[in-house]
Amino acid sequence: MIFQDAFSSLNPRKTIYDIIAEPIRNFEKLDANTENKRIHELLDIVGLPKQALEQYPFQFSGGQQQRIGIARAVATNPKLIVADEPVSALDLSVQAQVLNFMKLIQKNLGIAFLFISHDLGVVRHMTDNIAVMHNGRIVEKGTRRDIFDEPQHIYTKRLLSAIPSIDVTRRAENRENRLKVEQDFEDKKANFYDKDGHALPLKKLSQSHWAALPKGGENVESNY
Repeated sequence: MIFQDAFSSLNPRKTIYDIIAEPIRNFEKLDANTENKRIHELLDIVGLPKQALEQYPFQFSGGQQQRIGIARAVATNPKLIVADEPVSALDLSVQAQVLNFMKLIQKNLGIAFLFISHDLGVVRHMTDNIAVMHNGRIVEKGTRRDIFDEPQHIYTKRLLSAIPSIDVTRRAENRENRLKVEQDFEDKKANFYDKDGHALPLKKLSQSHWAALPKGGENVESNY
């Protein structure tokens, strides 16, 4: 797992060597030479110098700490890594570096990420398939194109309308659209949720697209 707060997830009393070695020692029980070789390989993968192994977490920047967390996460060659808001605590310039690095790791090692984020710009950059959750339940899921180009649930539309734009020429248009979507959400939300405020069951709209809609589609699965 890759945590939101990298520094808090790293034991301040352990060297970087021992932090990266911990999952290997717990699950693989390698001999000392093989373990040492593996840890140096992991350090190379995340782009940190060899002297980092004898240092402690507080001696690194936020982006470097997250790289250490990534090295620990991939240490035992997992097929899936849960990444919980992995860049939300970082500066924007560092965010881009870490995200691009994660995509490179994914490509080179063949690892799947379950990427949890509230930042739809990051989601669009990082994901192939998306599930949108509201109040603990999935309200829509599909491919990146399904969600960003053809959103069906009013909550998904609300989220997308809140994405900031740097195009100043469309500022008034974007604001008008955002207000329209917000009003539409308030007017129609009772149709999309049950009396307890829970999302309706998901309905299949296509081979890749499901949404919790009051009408249309085929009711096929739970959204817990």
